[in-house]
Amino acid sequence: MRPKEYDVRYERSAVLLLSLGFGLVGLDRWIISPLFPSMMKDLGLDYQDIGNIIGALGLAWGCSSLLMGGLSDRLGRRRTLVGSLVLFSVCSLLSGFATGMVSLVLVRVFMGVTEGSFSPTAVTATAEAARPHRRGLSMGMQQSTFALFGIGLGPIIATQLLLVLPGWRWIFGLMLLPGLVVAYFLFRTIREPHQLPAFESTVPAASALGASLSEPSSLPSAGTRDKVRWLDVFRYHNIRLAILALCGAMTCVFVLSAMVPSYLTDHQGIGTADMGIIASGIGFGAFAGQLSIAGLSDRFGRRPVLVVALLMATGMLVAFIFQGPAVPVMFLLLFFVAFGANGSLALLAGTVAVESVPPGLMAVAAGTVMGVSEIFGGGVAPSVAGFLAQHYGVKYVLYLALGGLLLCVVATSLLHETAPRKAKPLDRQDAGVGAAVPL
Repeated sequence: MRPKEYDVRYERSAVLLLSLGFGLVGLDRWIISPLFPSMMKDLGLDYQDIGNIIGALGLAWGCSSLLMGGLSDRLGRRRTLVGSLVLFSVCSLLSGFATGMVSLVLVRVFMGVTEGSFSPTAVTATAEAARPHRRGLSMGMQQSTFALFGIGLGPIIATQLLLVLPGWRWIFGLMLLPGLVVAYFLFRTIREPHQLPAFESTVPAASALGASLSEPSSLPSAGTRDKVRWLDVFRYHNIRLAILALCGAMTCVFVLSAMVPSYLTDHQGIGTADMGIIASGIGFGAFAGQLSIAGLSDRFGRRPVLVVALLMATGMLVAFIFQGPAVPVMFLLLFFVAFGANGSLALLAGTVAVESVPPGLMAVAAGTVMGVSEIFGGGVAPSVAGFLAQHYGVKYVLYLALGGLLLCVVATSLLHETAPRKAKPLDRQDAGVGAAVPL
């Protein structure tokens, strides 16, 4: 049977819609952050509450990603994407009806479950639609909108709407409509895996890694979609390192996204409007980084691009820690921190994860890398940041973010290369060779 050819028109449509969908994930998740100063007064919240609210969603997201990464193979891409998009949009609306800490946490937990279902499925659907030589760029585009909408445009939208709407509750309500529109077009467009060309994995061959799998028959081959076990993904060298690196990167990203608005207003004494502008630097930098870093990695390789970007981000964060209240300078520093840190997320959570395993483990790998790192970086880390801010001062959360970046630098430097132009194609008889490489 002649293999299916890549449909360029479908690739463009799918990547565009999945990008918009992931952008709404980011907007619904992070528009709450610049609203916290107003919400704290109305709902009687403190710094610890802020960290717990962000952390509760992250924990739910992580657990959901672990489960749905594999279940989307059974339920179908379209059904999973559309259903989760509609549900988390409704959760955003319900956030506006919260009357206190408990009700807000419950709504955000359910939002985390639904967004955790959408995210690994969207990554997998993008990888399936993209041509191999454009996979890094396509997945970078798809994931970059999370930061652009949620952390870039979100603070500006929220702070400006506060000037014209009766209160913060109305802003959450507005988030429902775009979710329903994008869900409709996803339903009309997204195809299932069997309707697309077989995914081409790019794990280096056994000779390149210097090891072989002790039990090759225990893992699915690259040309099959056999039943897989979740624990199989941990036998791959890159998957273990990607989880560790992403835990560090997400610690930096989510701690800054959650706490920088309060740091700017409470510690630096910056007004709400200027705070929104400075905090948006995270989103715009992340958007630029995820596009640029992902595209560059197609040409120069995943590992070297990641290491250089993360080292730059580390230097910029150190400068931000010691910077005084200068709006343009702080915006630029956060821009380049996010350029490197958030730009690495797309490669680690998506591209490296799916390129490091055979097709039978692709969705599970994406869900596992996202899920485990989200539990720590998106769930535990913000709660720790809230504790530090509440008991020692909000400025100390920046050092937690810095520690996360340093962890990410070390882990990414040990990755095996997976870019199609730099790595040898996967030996179909040694689909799991990466598992035998010691960490």
